[in-house]
Amino acid sequence: MSKKKFNLSDFLKKKNVNITAKAYFVEAMSGMAQGLFASLLIGTILNTLGKYVALIPGDAFTVIAGLLTKSGQMASAITGAAIGVGIAAALKAPMLVMACATCVGYFANAFPGEPYAAGPLGVFIAVIFATEFGKLVSKETKVDILVTPIVTLGTGLLVAYVTCPAIAIAMNWIGEFINEATNLHPFLMGIVISVVVGIILTLPISSAAICASIGIAGIAGGAALAGCCAQMVGFAACSFRDNKWGGVVSQGLGTSMLQMPNIVKHPQIWIPATLAAAVTGPMSTLIFKLECNGVSAGMGTCGLVGPIGCITAMTNSGTLNGTAWFGMLVICIVAPAVLSICFELILRKLGLIKEGYMKLS
Repeated sequence: MSKKKFNLSDFLKKKNVNITAKAYFVEAMSGMAQGLFASLLIGTILNTLGKYVALIPGDAFTVIAGLLTKSGQMASAITGAAIGVGIAAALKAPMLVMACATCVGYFANAFPGEPYAAGPLGVFIAVIFATEFGKLVSKETKVDILVTPIVTLGTGLLVAYVTCPAIAIAMNWIGEFINEATNLHPFLMGIVISVVVGIILTLPISSAAICASIGIAGIAGGAALAGCCAQMVGFAACSFRDNKWGGVVSQGLGTSMLQMPNIVKHPQIWIPATLAAAVTGPMSTLIFKLECNGVSAGMGTCGLVGPIGCITAMTNSGTLNGTAWFGMLVICIVAPAVLSICFELILRKLGLIKEGYMKLS
């Protein structure tokens, strides 16, 4: 009896290897964002809490502050590993492959080292290759406990060695260009960054991961934060008549990505929040000069992570004052809500937006 002819498509399906844009740029990037949130983002928040708790008199608060700070430092230190396991989990990797992806992520995040490191994008590329090749050989031999780690780690580390140095230089250059361009042209760049990052936030890709990869910082990060808040708060406010308070919480403190099915059916509902971002971006860069760094800049009001990141960044730069606090209130909540509702009312008058267009399923 002749052997069954090998079919690559069937083999890939059996191994759950889906070579699609959705798998890598939606699912894997979502896993990347989860890893960032569970490590670098939480670490930043814990560090910030530690600094403020340390200001409270008393030995007990000193101990608590120390624990918070140490926990934050440790969480931030394993960012690459957390991203690695997040991506591997999103790609439905077996446990052994997932464990190896953690090691690959830890390595790729810090490689090649000073003065630049590849960061989240380096982890993203190396872990995807490692995970998919690991899945291909997983449980295919009687010595799986040796073969799978060797293939997964070998592939991931090789890809990291080849790609991470170039990624590190490119991401650093892009980040420096954006940050410097915003300092030189705060009005124009405030609009561009706010609108673009805000749109990315609502799309099924991770704005937090992109902001972390390019190392956005300073007032450029503040513009990114403004754009994200405009989308989240804007959709929450505009869709209130359709979704009530449940929609305010799910979109304002969760994600505006929930509106993507409605945007596909009625693209015009995206206009109010996007126009609001075009206004709040330059307001942030020119008037309030809000600052935000990395992943926090791409989170918006999700769990209030963006404002907390803004507080942290401006505390570290010594620019946190009364004006900054007022600016955060205006840029992150008040202006997006008011502007989005105004633009939405105009579109309703024109018949472009109707009741039910923004109803969440």
